[in-house]
Amino acid sequence: MVLRTNTAKRNFKKFKCYSKSRLLKPHYMKKQSLYYIFLCIIILADISCTKIDNYPGPSSTLQGKVFDALTDSTVQTEYGGGGTRVKLLETSYSSNPTPEYFQCMQNGAFHDDKIFAATYNVSVEGAFVPVIQTDDTGKVLIDSSKNIVLKNTATVNFWVQPFLRIEWVGQPVFNPDSTVTVKIRITRGTDNPAYQGNVTDINLYVSNTANDGNNNYDPRYSNLHSYGGTSGNSLLGQVITITTTGGALPPQDIYFRVGARIASGLKRYNYNAVESIQYP
Repeated sequence: MVLRTNTAKRNFKKFKCYSKSRLLKPHYMKKQSLYYIFLCIIILADISCTKIDNYPGPSSTLQGKVFDALTDSTVQTEYGGGGTRVKLLETSYSSNPTPEYFQCMQNGAFHDDKIFAATYNVSVEGAFVPVIQTDDTGKVLIDSSKNIVLKNTATVNFWVQPFLRIEWVGQPVFNPDSTVTVKIRITRGTDNPAYQGNVTDINLYVSNTANDGNNNYDPRYSNLHSYGGTSGNSLLGQVITITTTGGALPPQDIYFRVGARIASGLKRYNYNAVESIQYP
């Protein structure tokens, strides 16, 4: 009797477990189906929210030059953040747009062929009297910026007053010891007393590339001079003679340029054009 009772119990348990699994299976499958349906809904919703960026990229061109208002020659500058830059304000959609910038080339020209077609306010910033001037309250006194509608290509030129004007006096000359001597003349480029700060630096830059200036020069041969107070102002209008330092220059292509600046604003440099002479 005991054995039959235990066997019956075991059979009953197997039947109970089997019946339970048979009863639970449809419920499990229903839950699984709901899970997959829910997952598909999420995937489809994500796909429907995804937009393909099929708008054309910027392809309009803005170009021009920055000229000296007195001489009509371009205002020389340097590559990079220390040089002249172009400021763009896109006024198509906002009266208070975020400014965009791009740099001028060192010869005073600028060119950018990756700009969106739109309406812009264009100005330039550099070592010259600002094209937009304001008083202490922010009121605009002078505004020489340009408003343009850029579609394909636009040419915009500016005439400015550089803080300093630097001119070569003759060509650089090789000395018997293979150093080089240059002569220059520096004058003020504006009569506006607000932009006639003291001359603080006059530097002869030497480089093995034509990209010559305060951001790219060989310190072994360049000759840098700083001035305190008003001492540098006495050199204005004079013929200044500067010789390279560091002994004989190497027998290779060498480029020369003079940069000078005043104590004003961001203290950007004014330059003359790059010169190069053949090694004797």
